[in-house]
Amino acid sequence: MTGSIATARPRRPNVNVMGWLTWTHFLNDGIANYLPGILPFILSERHVPVALAGAFMTALGLGQGLQPLSGWIADRLGGRLLVLGGVALSTLGAALVGWAHPVWLILLLLLFTGIGNTAFHPQALSLTRSQLGGKPGFGMSVFLVGGEIGRSLGPLAAGVVVHALGLSWLWLLALPLLITYPWVLRVVPPLPRRTQRQAPIHFRRHAKPALALLVYTLVRSGTAYEITTLSPIIWHQRGGSLVTGAALVTVLIGVGIAGNLVGGILNDRVGKSAILYGTSALSAISLAGFVLLHGFWIWPVLGLMGIALFGSASTTMLIGQDIFKENPALGSGIALGLANGLGAIMVIPITYIAARTTDATAVWILVALTLISMPAVLGMPIHPHRQDTVAEAPQP
Repeated sequence: MTGSIATARPRRPNVNVMGWLTWTHFLNDGIANYLPGILPFILSERHVPVALAGAFMTALGLGQGLQPLSGWIADRLGGRLLVLGGVALSTLGAALVGWAHPVWLILLLLLFTGIGNTAFHPQALSLTRSQLGGKPGFGMSVFLVGGEIGRSLGPLAAGVVVHALGLSWLWLLALPLLITYPWVLRVVPPLPRRTQRQAPIHFRRHAKPALALLVYTLVRSGTAYEITTLSPIIWHQRGGSLVTGAALVTVLIGVGIAGNLVGGILNDRVGKSAILYGTSALSAISLAGFVLLHGFWIWPVLGLMGIALFGSASTTMLIGQDIFKENPALGSGIALGLANGLGAIMVIPITYIAARTTDATAVWILVALTLISMPAVLGMPIHPHRQDTVAEAPQP
């Protein structure tokens, strides 16, 4: 057996396993990303300056920077422990936030939530790819869309619960996992453990394309974090309700689901390069619209921005796995986790700038970063119109 990530991949997707993995992804990302929907409430209740709001988002996303390490461990260990344990930890940490009063304890619980998120994703992504058939772009998009639906509904669900019942009732968001966890345990299969006979990881050979991928994805991730942080705060400062402010995040991420699916389909048809350049250009245009347009237009602009920010998700995930064919979970960790961790760190200075100057200044910085990141595409292993870089194994 080689180190290829596709040696055990069936020609037809395993729909049952894919369905439960997607459901688990939905639950994990929903509860692990609800913070923007209640952040204005927490800031008000705990008397935290808006300039420090980025610290909460950073605490949530900082642990994701460890995803490359989690991916390396996942391929070394095999099995499914990180998938099952990760979703349990992220759910527990997020549910306990409602009972935490000191700010330091909230930050600690958010950090634990991010660590659980970190453990879950690389192994779940490797499991997903092991179950895909001949169109990996679309199959990966289906799994990613489960997470994006969760991310879009999580802030809204948290906003509704907190508005109606109060922070102490956030534990209600953990019930779906508690109810369905026995079925997840039965269905999700283990990954094979990496053996000594498999190809070693060529870190020096992969350094340049991995760095190019990281530059591109961290700007995308940082932009998504910043807009989901600023939108509800801006809305709340203008006299809008908590639930409606949370709905802005739902629009951004929810409409982005369409971009994720379409991006996955186009990845298999037009190639990775067109997806990466096209979504970057659309991201810059929609960010400019976010600054220049007001009133009703903020809703369609956020929807367009969601399509732009999430349209390249499956493409960058596949590129990361293709770069590190010897250890696909490590590639997934770089494309998703490390990018998210560094993107979360971006939120602190940009949110501080927004508080000290104007919101528009912060968004124009994001426009500049998006344009600057586009040449990084040239350093990635992109094969236009090619469906997959890994040959499928013959069926036994």
